[in-house]
Amino acid sequence: MRAGLEASAAYAHPAKRHRLARRRPVPILALVVTTIVLFAFSGGVLWHLGLNYDGLSGSAASKIHPSTYLAVFLVGWTVLASGNPVGAVVRTAQARPASLFLLCAGLILAAHIALRSGSGLAGSIDTFVTPALVVMVLASFGSDDLRALEKTLHAVMLVNALLGLAEFASGTLVFPYRFDGAVFPTDTRSAALQGHPLVNAFITSIYLLALLSGGGSLLAPALRFAMIVLQLVALVTFGGRSATVLVLLLGGAYALVAGFRVLRSGRVPLLGAGLALVIGTVAPIVAVALAVGGFFDQLLERFVSDGGSANARVEMFELFDRIPLRDLMFGPDTALVDSLRRVSGLEWGIENPIVRMALYQGIVLTTLLTIAVVVFVTELVRRSRAGTFLPVLAFAILLNSAESLASKTTMLTKFAVLILVLYRPQVPPPAHTPAATRRGR
Repeated sequence: MRAGLEASAAYAHPAKRHRLARRRPVPILALVVTTIVLFAFSGGVLWHLGLNYDGLSGSAASKIHPSTYLAVFLVGWTVLASGNPVGAVVRTAQARPASLFLLCAGLILAAHIALRSGSGLAGSIDTFVTPALVVMVLASFGSDDLRALEKTLHAVMLVNALLGLAEFASGTLVFPYRFDGAVFPTDTRSAALQGHPLVNAFITSIYLLALLSGGGSLLAPALRFAMIVLQLVALVTFGGRSATVLVLLLGGAYALVAGFRVLRSGRVPLLGAGLALVIGTVAPIVAVALAVGGFFDQLLERFVSDGGSANARVEMFELFDRIPLRDLMFGPDTALVDSLRRVSGLEWGIENPIVRMALYQGIVLTTLLTIAVVVFVTELVRRSRAGTFLPVLAFAILLNSAESLASKTTMLTKFAVLILVLYRPQVPPPAHTPAATRRGR
């Protein structure tokens, strides 16, 4: 009874929550390993390990990402090690109600797919169940405990950017996206650790905007600036048009506002002013040199020839006119939807998650999942310190520029980890006990 009251009080008081987290049932090393697997083991990496994650052949177990298995293991470990499984489940539900809602919505989607004998069962687990489980595990860790996760994220993103630049320079993809082992020779964009150029662009842009808006606490100003520049250069090699334009617009607007605030304060740091002058002088020269060297050619080609992506965003709405409303409410026949897609020239995908989900799973289930994701992201923001506006806004925009959550992906889980770790609340240090009080004791 006393343990339950202590745990409940911990969520109301940050200092108590911090002390309670020191008695966490899950070692931080297990969470670090899970994070590395989540961010660094793409389908291309798993193919080299003997798992056909992105294809159709192979065992059903290989279609679920290893980070999902680790998340289930960590949740089970947390519940059993608490000594009171029922109480642990109740406390977790009280601490992360939106995560529980997303978990239930993901399981409902999985059951819906299974009952209709449809495809994408593993996708429903990786896309919606895994982020809920990971956030529930993170609930038992304090701010200081998550410092190790922040170091892990910086290291993985550093390696990812460097690998992307090396692939661009060499013209050889180390871990390309594979479908049943087959690669797409016409797509020469860097794949790096994320395995797919668009996933790379998504994660890199979120991470970059988080660093720009104050996310993370372990990077010194010089290292933060260097990491921002590196991620921005790597973003170009990934070829994500929407992500690149969004970062330039949002990041540029944020930099201008921050600059005006500094100027209005009347106190301009000498180092910052010198750095701004150097950047203003050198950046145009470097940009011209890179353009002449062909660095931006792949990105510009994506703007000129998008492979029918823009046309797909128009044609996808016409599919609704060919399906009866009753079928649209609860999910039309997937074979019919596939046939209509091929006839309409949309075999490469439907470039919006809500539209795709509605066509395959029905409007009712799509509404439930949309609400679940919205409240889940809202919960992430409320559990984080101020400054999440830029990455959250970019997340919302980029999700609607591709199939994203309507297909099998770990993007939502990665986003949740980035927000909760880089914007974790800073717990103030405990006040020192006066010497007189100590002597009195």
